[in-house]
Amino acid sequence: MENFILTNENAIYYECGFSCDNVIFLNLGKDKFFITDARYTIEALEYASKCEVIETSNLIQTTIELLKKHKIKKINFDPNDFTFSMYKALTNDLKTKFIEKPNFSKLKRIIKSDEEVKYLKKAAMLGKEGFKNLAKFIRKNGLNEKENFLHFKAIEKMSNVGKLDLSFDPIFAINENAAKPHALPTNKKLKLHDLLLVDAGVKYKRYCSDRTCTSHVDFENLNFKREQTFKKKKHQKIYDLVYKAQTTAIKKARVGMKASQIDKFARDVIEKAGYGKYFVHSTGHGVGLDIHEFPNINSRSDVIIEENMIFTVEPGIYLPDEFGVRIEDTVVMKNKKAEIL
Repeated sequence: MENFILTNENAIYYECGFSCDNVIFLNLGKDKFFITDARYTIEALEYASKCEVIETSNLIQTTIELLKKHKIKKINFDPNDFTFSMYKALTNDLKTKFIEKPNFSKLKRIIKSDEEVKYLKKAAMLGKEGFKNLAKFIRKNGLNEKENFLHFKAIEKMSNVGKLDLSFDPIFAINENAAKPHALPTNKKLKLHDLLLVDAGVKYKRYCSDRTCTSHVDFENLNFKREQTFKKKKHQKIYDLVYKAQTTAIKKARVGMKASQIDKFARDVIEKAGYGKYFVHSTGHGVGLDIHEFPNINSRSDVIIEENMIFTVEPGIYLPDEFGVRIEDTVVMKNKKAEIL
């Protein structure tokens, strides 16, 4: 049994089914310890499973004492998970050797269990409902409303008026603002025949959904479906191209290939059409307890795609000062192929 230490909330949740914002989790062979302060003890005792809950006012001191008591010679840690000051405080007066294992928890979570796939599917369905409710609101009340206000409405509709946590702060971008992949909302007003990009997701049992829709703004029929008819020819051309890149990558993705191959399927379509330099990010990323997990679907990734891996496929074309199109779905590898959640 390996020894490891964690402070990342989602990594700890994965180990014991509970987490909070002030905890150190120790796995020492067969013994597991959830070290936290008095604000969280009652819930930790109720929800954290297969571990001993220890209440303390000094997490680092208690951790050091446990490592000494158990005579731990070596312990694995993720350097991305610790602040420098915390690492220094922990290792200062200790013979235990801290061994760097970058992203070891995310690597452990790269292949989802069938139960996790169910949770992620449910999150995706709840996210789809949120998009439907947002579209309904925009059709009725969106004309001449500012991005700032509609961004707030996206939060309200996606979260089902606060019933669900969001995976991340939604992106709500009109026309040239959509040319910024992570656009911040502005005072720009929504008009008939605009291009609208919305990127949003919700959580179910802490598992994230992630979806981006680009739509033609028509207050009679606005929707977030994949088939879109734009008034402007250039909008339509770029939309169709991005959609072709996305569907090609999803159709051709197979278990056993490298992640970089999936990135290439999408990128090739866009490059052949002469827009390669406007596709400025990777084709996708894993999704789970974190909104960005492994595998990374990019041109450098040698990760071999396996059954039950879950990741996004989200090519985009961003034309500065004009508009941007991104189309994103989250897929699961099932029966050797990619299935949209």
